[in-house]
Amino acid sequence: MVKSYNEYSNHNMRRPIVKPEIVGLMRGEQKALTGFLAEVETFAHAENIPVIPHETVVYFQFLLQALQPKKILEVGTAIGFSALLMAQASPDAKITTIERNPEMAALARENLAKYDTAQQIEVIEGDAIDVLSALPDGYDFAFMDSAKSKYIVFLPEILKRLSVGGVVVIDDVFQGGDVAKPIEEVKRNQRGIYRGLHKLFDATLTHPDLTATLVPLGDGLLMIRKKANQIDLV
Repeated sequence: MVKSYNEYSNHNMRRPIVKPEIVGLMRGEQKALTGFLAEVETFAHAENIPVIPHETVVYFQFLLQALQPKKILEVGTAIGFSALLMAQASPDAKITTIERNPEMAALARENLAKYDTAQQIEVIEGDAIDVLSALPDGYDFAFMDSAKSKYIVFLPEILKRLSVGGVVVIDDVFQGGDVAKPIEEVKRNQRGIYRGLHKLFDATLTHPDLTATLVPLGDGLLMIRKKANQIDLV
């Protein structure tokens, strides 16, 4: 049994913010995963490990096949599902993925040993802020799916390492719809995440050197394109 996510799971991200019947349509009618990705996804669901939902999976396949990035950075490996998905969609890419949870990092390495046959993916275990500061630049795509309150902390370091024209996708930014409420209506133990996400929105959505958009898939995506070499987030 996988202990980490069962003990600390954030259930807000399990509440899609689109109508249930539309979520059902997107998850039921779009092309299902097959092969090893389906196996990893099934394992994640059985062990209560949050991975990107199917509507986001299909969107990622489309997006990455269109962009064909060569150097991808991920914060939040979990068991390696999204890294393997990105590798399959971008067969020429090299992927660096960061995971602070030792149990997840070990499971990810097991999956990569079996399924990353082209050896596209490197897992680095450690706190993202420490790891990011030691990485080189030149990434053209980044995906963040980690501690939601820390997105605003990690993003400046990611942008420093992202090439102009590069894209960042940030997952689970709606907190099951809580971000649209007054903070007084949010549970006290969720207010740190709420504040962090609103700082993220304030810093990016109208920034003159970023193109940013919110996409209502799963629990919400924030997508950012870097337009200038130097990005100062307020």
